[in-house]
Amino acid sequence: MTQITLITGAGIGIGRATALAFAATGSHVVVTDVLEPQGHAVVADIKAAGGSAEFMALDVRSTEGADAVVAAVEAKHGRIDTIVANAGIAHRVPLADLTDEKWDHTFDIDLKGIYRIVRPALPGMKARRSGSVIALSSIMGVAYGWDEHVHYSAAKAGVVGLVRGLAVELARDGIRVNGVAPGYIRTAQLLSKEHSVGPDADKCGEYIPMGRIGEPDDIADVILFLASHGARYVTGQVIVVDGGLLVGRY
Repeated sequence: MTQITLITGAGIGIGRATALAFAATGSHVVVTDVLEPQGHAVVADIKAAGGSAEFMALDVRSTEGADAVVAAVEAKHGRIDTIVANAGIAHRVPLADLTDEKWDHTFDIDLKGIYRIVRPALPGMKARRSGSVIALSSIMGVAYGWDEHVHYSAAKAGVVGLVRGLAVELARDGIRVNGVAPGYIRTAQLLSKEHSVGPDADKCGEYIPMGRIGEPDDIADVILFLASHGARYVTGQVIVVDGGLLVGRY
């Protein structure tokens, strides 16, 4: 039976790599994003490689939108086996400029956006007593503080709590919930000089024990494992994937 995998923020970066990885293993991938041209391009790449995918526009800030996407996928395919809640933003905002609106904007996407897409899929997963959810946190949410990004760090720390809470509540329903906390990964977010490290991000590899920053595929493969039968007894965990950065800083 073909596995049905829904991925948010799948148009670029880690989401795109994850969509390609799942498709390569035979999953039908539902690519969702607010970036419609990029999302359609991912679907085209998957189909060109012989895989199966479709695009659905989704802004994870919209409860109605998330509910509609899940309903449409279940109506068409009968189920959703895996959700990868990847959509997120990281905007640099100094404390003096961090208004309620800017704080809420980040939380609405990076934390509540995860729950929005998971919530409508739970009845179907419970009925089948099967399902896997993987949510994206960050090393800035599990170990580091990040100046001028306190709203981001707080939201990504919240993802850890969300993963643990959902995992405990859903375990007896046959649903596993895990997270991944990437380190420095070569994405548009990391390479943004306005909001993150900038174009010189490769220099971060000098203090990463493995000697390089990560690639989106490095995260996608861990997500793929967490969704697989190989991780059948793993739930409530947030796996740091950072080339040894956290354990190597001393």
